[in-house]
Amino acid sequence: MRLLENIRVLDLTNVLSGPFATLHLALLGAEVIKIENPGGGDLARQLGNVKALNKQLMGTSFLAQNANKKSLTLNLKLEEGKEVFRRLVATGDVVVENFRPKVMERLGFSYEALCQIRPDIIYCAISGFGQTGPDAFKPAYDQIIQGLSGVMAINGDERLNPLRCGFPVCDTVGGLNAAFAIMAALFHRQRTGEGQFIDVALLDSIMPLMGWVAANLLIGGQQPVLMGNDNFTAAPSGTFRTADGYINIAANQQKQWEDLADELGLGELKSDPRFAERDTRKANRRELTPLLEARLTEKPTAHWVEVLNAKGIPSGEILSLEAALSQPQARHRQVIATVHEPGIGEIRLFNLTAKFSRTPGAIESPPPRLSDHTEAILGELGYSGEDIAALREKGVI
Repeated sequence: MRLLENIRVLDLTNVLSGPFATLHLALLGAEVIKIENPGGGDLARQLGNVKALNKQLMGTSFLAQNANKKSLTLNLKLEEGKEVFRRLVATGDVVVENFRPKVMERLGFSYEALCQIRPDIIYCAISGFGQTGPDAFKPAYDQIIQGLSGVMAINGDERLNPLRCGFPVCDTVGGLNAAFAIMAALFHRQRTGEGQFIDVALLDSIMPLMGWVAANLLIGGQQPVLMGNDNFTAAPSGTFRTADGYINIAANQQKQWEDLADELGLGELKSDPRFAERDTRKANRRELTPLLEARLTEKPTAHWVEVLNAKGIPSGEILSLEAALSQPQARHRQVIATVHEPGIGEIRLFNLTAKFSRTPGAIESPPPRLSDHTEAILGELGYSGEDIAALREKGVI
């Protein structure tokens, strides 16, 4: 049995935050029906570095987060489209959208309106700033939220700041937050029979990820310090030069520091008043790092990774994305799965990374072609072949 078997999710989301949320529900076995506009569908279908796929409306950005889903095209501005959606809601458990606030209300599909159709519906609205507040109606993309959240202000160092994360972290975390909230709401409904409205904001979602940095400010009164690749909680902990590149070392515990000093032949530093204790090492990291690198640059990264890890000193290479995705540990954990898409061939996508012992989730079907499942879903709702042809003629589907 799949964890979310028999849960129907009506997914009206586009691009990343919403589709990333519903992807996790789909990987856990929910039936996710992606409701797309007939004029091109999800914008992500046209985004990616492979032009041929963009023209097929199967861009890499779309492929990345839409496995296991069904595609239904529907024009919600037409009354016939609204009626189809009402019938779908009557059969659904969850509605997810990431429009600006009030868009669904203007279409006639506010949470209150949907409750008239399905009283126990769970409705999740994902937006940049939430449904209320002075900024609620402002447009928002990931980079805008990175700037407004403080993320860009704490990245980088004195030479390069502000600095955005190298991937859309706010969209992604917002999607994860929404998936978590939907699962919690499903659990509540199972216990009480009650549905509810969930308001997820990208701005709200990203801020708690800065918890330690924010706590130093909110509780300790300390402004963030730009430290680049150094770890503000300990020293030596960060990125260091080696004979052929760089290595990450996290000697966060006192014993790890002392073992590192011994392994590098720098045992005298253990009693040096500048480095003897954790807080003094942090204060004097600019003096400590060159001393360590003088020894680390004598041998390559691979040597130090093996030697230091053997001593219980956490260390690792800094891999390219390609090397990271193909490393033995990632292959063992099946982080990447392969699925066949008839018009493309074999494609590699991220799998469900939480490992369930009784209800494992996995990629079972490729991301859908636009409108792949329209006729089947409408047939299930009671529409005849003639009805479906009429809807297509009117541009409803």
